[in-house]
Amino acid sequence: MDRRNFLVSAICSTAAFLGTNFFSCGTSDKNETATKQPNILLIVSDDTGWADVGYHNSEIKTPVIDKLAREGVEFDQFYVSPVCSPTRASLLTGRPPSRFGILGPIAMRSALALPKDTPTLAALLKNAGYSTAITGKWHLGLRPDVGPNEYGFGYSYGYLHGQIDQYTHYYKNGDQSWHRNGEFINEEGHATDLITDEAIRFMKDLRDKTKPFFLYVPYSVPHYPLQEEDKWTKPYDGIIDNESRRLFAASMTHMDDSIGRLLAALKELNIEENTLVIYISDNGGQENWTPTFEYDGKFAANDRLGNNLPLRDWKGTLYEGGIRVPACMYWPGRLEKQKISVPLTVCDIYPTLAFLAGIAVPENAAVEGDNIWSVVSGGSIPDNRVFYWRTENQQAFRKGDWKLVHNGATPQEGENELFNIAEDPYETRNLAEGNPSKLSKLIEELKKQFSMDAPISE
Repeated sequence: MDRRNFLVSAICSTAAFLGTNFFSCGTSDKNETATKQPNILLIVSDDTGWADVGYHNSEIKTPVIDKLAREGVEFDQFYVSPVCSPTRASLLTGRPPSRFGILGPIAMRSALALPKDTPTLAALLKNAGYSTAITGKWHLGLRPDVGPNEYGFGYSYGYLHGQIDQYTHYYKNGDQSWHRNGEFINEEGHATDLITDEAIRFMKDLRDKTKPFFLYVPYSVPHYPLQEEDKWTKPYDGIIDNESRRLFAASMTHMDDSIGRLLAALKELNIEENTLVIYISDNGGQENWTPTFEYDGKFAANDRLGNNLPLRDWKGTLYEGGIRVPACMYWPGRLEKQKISVPLTVCDIYPTLAFLAGIAVPENAAVEGDNIWSVVSGGSIPDNRVFYWRTENQQAFRKGDWKLVHNGATPQEGENELFNIAEDPYETRNLAEGNPSKLSKLIEELKKQFSMDAPISE
């Protein structure tokens, strides 16, 4: 892997951790004060597949995301969970979501939620003096009493559920979801625009400008149902013939344009060089959607949505297409461009951001991710890292180049597949039969991880 030197060296990163003024920068706003702690803008798209961004040679136009990857740090093996709620749990806790009993999307009127006493990333940053906000999708509790304000977000806006009508903002079963600080509201406009507008309003008007901010912007697209105006779909006429894929592409380009508006706001506020921007997708792309009861039959079926090629399979599975996603960091004037090819995980974001903010991660957080700033700033990371995933019907475990995929509800039942990701990144050859010793060791480690999970409520 090519690890060229960054302008932010590991020495300077350590200095930041020790409380120097390395991260200080000026601003044109007279109410803004210089701070050694960086602002953090964390952007998450919903169901963006590996081949759904321009910089992965997609037919979809995403010039802003491409800029973030091209001029920032591109992560080539960045892993998340295969569906929405679990990834969001890991993002805010630095732990596998199965530790909290979250194996899949929190849906319908489920009472499942992230435990309220969880020491989240947002709470950690808020307690350290950050202004914290979320504008967009929550999906870690479907009621206001388990909404974002209960988990460290000083300001919240968006929707509680996993999917919504982009214009009415109601959930698929008709439940109200759109809110501001836990109070349900009705507003007009496309969800992409409303989420972006509120994020900009937070940066410009709502936050305490004497403090750094942590702004989490999880978009609703390109998750179905998809509704886009002609100005977003017409550029794909004659380029993408399939109507569903064209609508999907339009939603991506609409979101990409909105991310450009967020970056423009940073520049306008003269805080661009003191703001770390992170972009990830929450899981791999979904192949198609056939509605049943959802939205009272308002939407037609989508026969083609995301694209994960050349990776194997789709959202919902533990093959690479379900869990390996586009991801990058961008920090103009602080990070030099490079492509990092070592495996990293969404669990790493929590300890990394805590490090950059100069905050010690509390022991009770039990964070299992690693501070990856050593990699981002040109250093190395231990070779013996392990990665663990679990759904209702699969588990997977990766150590080094070897990845075990177990098809079964528990490690004791089902079938095993073994892949060498370095030699076979597209998981075309099951090596289990020819490597019994390696398989046995990984199964034992998988069982150990499984035993650490929370009991699953019926």
